[in-house]
Amino acid sequence: MGHFLSGILVGLTFAVLLGPAFFALIQTSIQRGFRSGFFLAFGIFTSDLMALTLAYFGATQFLGSDPRDNLLFSIIGGIILIIFGTYTFTRKGVKHDDTQENNNNIKKPYLYFMKGFVLNGANPGMWFLWITIVVSISAKYGVEHKTEILEFIAGVLITIFSTDILKCFISHRIKHRINANVLTWMNRLVGVILIGIGTYLIMNVLVDLKSIVDWYENFFSPKS
Repeated sequence: MGHFLSGILVGLTFAVLLGPAFFALIQTSIQRGFRSGFFLAFGIFTSDLMALTLAYFGATQFLGSDPRDNLLFSIIGGIILIIFGTYTFTRKGVKHDDTQENNNNIKKPYLYFMKGFVLNGANPGMWFLWITIVVSISAKYGVEHKTEILEFIAGVLITIFSTDILKCFISHRIKHRINANVLTWMNRLVGVILIGIGTYLIMNVLVDLKSIVDWYENFFSPKS
């Protein structure tokens, strides 16, 4: 049970990370309702589970120890986030009543599931976290102690999924206090964030950002 509780603590840490999926989850739950947010969260969870499974069985062989430095993966992931961000930025905020939300969810729940799956899966940072977890717990417990590892991982996954559902519920509850104009600006903000993250992923593998920052600091630092 101690391993499961340790996983819960790690899951709570991940729950507050502000990645692309986090902003999409809040935005979807506010604008499209709890059920849409739930399917989005389930897509995120499925993506996490896939990444964890692949990491456990050796994803580092084709992604590298840090997927954020993988050229092809980062470029593809960055392009996907930029596309989602651009689409979100150009959308106007529209309030939906409960009837519209229910009809929308009944017809197209798979769209929100796929959105969550793709947004989360396209983020190299998510893969890096899961690879780090798998390597760390394997070193801590030993690869032969599979029960302890599975208990820890179950704690992490259950906590992340549960907190995502809680985010959906809270966002849905406050939606009635938000008007269409605020929703439009929320779309623009989330769009800019997704475009920014996508651009960073691409620039990070194409340009040595650290050397640029160092040059900038040296250029503007006081000369002795």
